[in-house]
Amino acid sequence: MALDGTPTVVVLRALGLGDLLTAVPALRGLARAYPAHRLVLAAPQPLAPLVELAGWELAPVGELEPLPVELHGADVVVNLHGRGPQSHRLVRDAHPGRALWFEHHEIPESHGSPPWTAGEHEVARWCRLLRESGVAANPAELSLDPPPGPAPGRSAGATLIHPGAASAARRWPVDHFAAVARAEADAGHRVVVTGSRAEAPLAHELAARAELPADAVLAGSTDLEALARAVAAAERVVCGDTGVAHMATAFGTPSVLLFGPTSPAEWGPPPGCPRHRVLWAGRTGDPHSDAPDSGLLELGVEDALEAIAELATP
Repeated sequence: MALDGTPTVVVLRALGLGDLLTAVPALRGLARAYPAHRLVLAAPQPLAPLVELAGWELAPVGELEPLPVELHGADVVVNLHGRGPQSHRLVRDAHPGRALWFEHHEIPESHGSPPWTAGEHEVARWCRLLRESGVAANPAELSLDPPPGPAPGRSAGATLIHPGAASAARRWPVDHFAAVARAEADAGHRVVVTGSRAEAPLAHELAARAELPADAVLAGSTDLEALARAVAAAERVVCGDTGVAHMATAFGTPSVLLFGPTSPAEWGPPPGCPRHRVLWAGRTGDPHSDAPDSGLLELGVEDALEAIAELATP
């Protein structure tokens, strides 16, 4: 992946699925600002299919790993990973012609850069960084075309339920999800349950509680590209504060999102969008806790079913 004199923009965002999708407007702004440059995103390898959808080339990098030496000396390196100092050092050590980042007092080279602002929406934050660095970016540009190919299993036109989340703090109880699935099936809607290989037992438990057919469970049988096709083809999505929620936003699939310890004002879909309904108790907590957030537990099955019904209301 040597630069070979090719003008290059490198972006560091070696995080998860939702982090990638919230960065899409910033990536688009950079692509417009540097139309003749090679565009390289340093991110985890499993995200490759969606990085391609965003029009960028992937350089596989784990969280807070050094940028590959082949990318050192790029014309521009942009830190969309965090506020620093660890990620700033990775950018600095790659010796870019120009670095775009937030100011951090431990990194003298960042002095004079835009300031970090707590509580900003994740999409708006990175667009502001670019705008205040002289690069236009529009937070509304979140949409992506889904990957080509058929929707997996029975997902086309289905209610897609994704019960998993990266931490227990953000996982709504499985019996609640099962009750929603049962109600949707009783109302005549096809239901599918998605998740990673590790989340397959949770998905099967949900399906058993809801008395869904065996082929309703897609968890463990879809890679990221197939999951994206399923979300894009579904009639609606019901899930927590996860990467799948951001997929629903990206592909324009109506969704009901159950937020717990984090505020949807920072990580939710665009405000005022009728395609999405966000449920939140109104207070924050520890998103990395090994127990479900107390506010998330206050959200009931009827709350979710009412929000699903509202999706059909203009």
